[in-house]
Amino acid sequence: MNPTTVPVIFDLDGTLVDPAQGIADGIAAALTELGLSVPDKALMDTMIGPKLSHALTETAGVPAALLDDAIRIYRAHYRSTGIAQSRLYPGILSLLEAFVAAGRPIAVATQKPEGLARTVLDHHGIAGLFNSIRGSAADEAAAGGASGKAGIVAAALADLKAVSGPHTEHAVMVGDRAQDVAGAAANGLDCIGVGWGFAADGELRGAGAVAVVPDTAVLHEIIVRRDFILAGALDTDALQTLNEVPINGNV
Repeated sequence: MNPTTVPVIFDLDGTLVDPAQGIADGIAAALTELGLSVPDKALMDTMIGPKLSHALTETAGVPAALLDDAIRIYRAHYRSTGIAQSRLYPGILSLLEAFVAAGRPIAVATQKPEGLARTVLDHHGIAGLFNSIRGSAADEAAAGGASGKAGIVAAALADLKAVSGPHTEHAVMVGDRAQDVAGAAANGLDCIGVGWGFAADGELRGAGAVAVVPDTAVLHEIIVRRDFILAGALDTDALQTLNEVPINGNV
């Protein structure tokens, strides 16, 4: 029996692309220009993934009156320098190409502004592989983004429905932070966590990720197993075995 291809929605930063240096340098440049203190690396890592405006105010302590300026300075630095500092994680390009070759619908759902997300994906030559790229509004400080990751995942899911029809309800999210798990759950989806991103120890499992994978080979295997389970060729015990794959660290 040929398996059904389960649609996959990917987070961007920390999942497809390692943006750490570019994001850290951009935030440091913004805070320094505004005369604010720069967090240490451990704290800076926690700012990668969540919405930038939230990270700047809640983690870096940027006053509300300076938030627009901080985002503007950060964005200018990120576009001029930060994007070029990012890199695809090992195995990502091959994974995406394999999914496309198999006819699997794939999307990106990121809290990075949508236009900027497309620019990053274009830089790495992978934007054209996705059926949908969804992100936040251009003005991250604006109201109206209350739905956060859940709303972005919902938008990507709606796009995928046009190409995957009834199988959209079996889509799976892949991400590296708790908000990816929460965004998936809000849309009735499972989330597979990746062990190469920026989650703290225990974050993904604690948030409810159905599995945490150490590399793209295991990720590919789990998703293909889901295809066969959906097609009725395997029972759910086969998936559970893979979901319990051990990784280094308690991510």
